[in-house]
Amino acid sequence: MTPDIEATPRLILGSGSPRRLELLAVLGLVPDAVLPPDIDEEPRKGELPRPYCARIAAEKVAAVAAGEDDVVLCADTTVALGRRILGKPADESEAEAFLTLLSGRRHRVYTAVAVRRGGRTWERVVESRVRMKPLSPPEIAGYIATGDWRGKAGGYSIQGPAGAFIPWISGSHSAIVGLPLAETAALLAAAGRPVWGRA
Repeated sequence: MTPDIEATPRLILGSGSPRRLELLAVLGLVPDAVLPPDIDEEPRKGELPRPYCARIAAEKVAAVAAGEDDVVLCADTTVALGRRILGKPADESEAEAFLTLLSGRRHRVYTAVAVRRGGRTWERVVESRVRMKPLSPPEIAGYIATGDWRGKAGGYSIQGPAGAFIPWISGSHSAIVGLPLAETAALLAAAGRPVWGRA
């Protein structure tokens, strides 16, 4: 093993999302550990979507147990319709309600990324806009039946069957999926864990 490789800090992914693991793999990165933190993700009264998303990512990265030289990566994705936060639906009924709200409208997707190494944290929030086509009751029912809505902010995932409902986006496709690649690579480089070779 070369000294350079030995000097590379461990990368810990603080997320149980298989989508984030896949997106890291696109960058050629395989985390040394996957340690999803257990935090309260309930929005505070009157909390707006963007600051909520940034707060949750920061709380996640702070909650992951890691060594002083480890690089910890966490993210949070929030779907917002105006000032309203559309979280992960509790059941089919709520998923149907979310899709009905989003049908034929534009909404915003915020993904906050937080990277921690030692006592320092680097953070970014990426905002994307998404338009969902008008959905018929059979389309909503058909999508709900796939189960793809489970565990997805806003009750859908753009990389799943609901991608057929999304004719237009503005921003970062990878951020909408769950991890903005350009911003994540920049934050990891700032923390001394560059994607392309050594810093």
